[in-house]
Amino acid sequence: MNLHRLMKIFFLPLYCTLFFCTAFGQDHANDISTASTIRVAVVAPLYIDSIFTKGQLKNFRSIPKITMPSLDFVQGAEIALDTIDLKGKKVEAHIFDSRSYDRPLSWLIKNGALQQMDLIIGAVKEPEYSVLADFAKQKKIPFVSAIYPNDGGIKDNPYTIILNSTLKAHCESIFSYLVQKHGTDNIYLVKKKNDNRIDNYFREINVAAGKTPLLKIKTIMLDSSISSYGLGALVDTTKPVVIIGASLDETFSIKLAEACYPLSKTNSITLIGMPNWDSFKDLYKKKSFPDFAIRYTTPHIYAKKNSFDDFLKANYFKLYRTDPNDMASKGFETMYYFLNILISYNKDVFAHLNEDSLACFHDFNFRPVLNTNNKEIDYYENKHLYIMKIMNGDSSWDW
Repeated sequence: MNLHRLMKIFFLPLYCTLFFCTAFGQDHANDISTASTIRVAVVAPLYIDSIFTKGQLKNFRSIPKITMPSLDFVQGAEIALDTIDLKGKKVEAHIFDSRSYDRPLSWLIKNGALQQMDLIIGAVKEPEYSVLADFAKQKKIPFVSAIYPNDGGIKDNPYTIILNSTLKAHCESIFSYLVQKHGTDNIYLVKKKNDNRIDNYFREINVAAGKTPLLKIKTIMLDSSISSYGLGALVDTTKPVVIIGASLDETFSIKLAEACYPLSKTNSITLIGMPNWDSFKDLYKKKSFPDFAIRYTTPHIYAKKNSFDDFLKANYFKLYRTDPNDMASKGFETMYYFLNILISYNKDVFAHLNEDSLACFHDFNFRPVLNTNNKEIDYYENKHLYIMKIMNGDSSWDW
């Protein structure tokens, strides 16, 4: 990437941050000309102050890796703006750097930069996630958490929308898959010692399905020295076997896959892992697991080859001389989907969270997650998850 293009990429969000923060610190209550304007904020950790000194790049050779995911997300969102039919309405999109030294998130909130927004899209994790969720609840502004797969412990917050599904939602999806596809198989949940979170989720889901557990799931606790021989001695192979890899730890997960593979030579073995298994490079080695399927869950698949995919790829390459990655696709789809809801339904986001006609690459299924104590809405979450299959080095949709 040349220096001219690098400067162009970074100065746009920098300009937006400084300009719009000042503008939205003012009182717009009597400004009739902006009454019908739709305002959307994209908040992401761009670390602009770490990259520039007095308007000059600190490093002329490359962009720091720490800022690349957020930059990709923002670039995808900006491209989405170029393809949306505004239907005669005025839209203002504002980009804010949540890790700015001079104007961090606390400054933006204190000085009213987010006050007048109709939607806040956050490509953030903690602590910014909780700060934005609390602010959204206080000001009754829809807040879309686009990348953080966690609820952050928030309660009674019907203004937060979690797009990247939580770990519990993934466990619910796996449970549904097992009920429909493997209900009569021997099901085992394999976990590390003292790693109980996923096990607890499955126990809770299983009991919630009825007064008695719907599925018979046996828990096996192992360490990273797990072997095929040791695992084979613990599972009953007289019927098809399902192994739930109940760990987010990469080393343990790879060892579990390596233990399952030899057993699959003579037995029916189905291995289902967690959502982060899609990033474990060793699972994609063709020579390690030939013809053995390793499954995982995800809310994101980009299997649709349509006009949106073509538009994003063509424009991203034109601007940045490279193909869009996963974060750019997420930025594009999040902006396209939710801004279209604002435009099409007069800002009534929560009554139209599930509009299949507006989805670019895959469908959503947003559902309220209720507080177990008072039955109030804690947040909305995307429950539309896919079972993916890694086989012979490739990943594809399975269910």
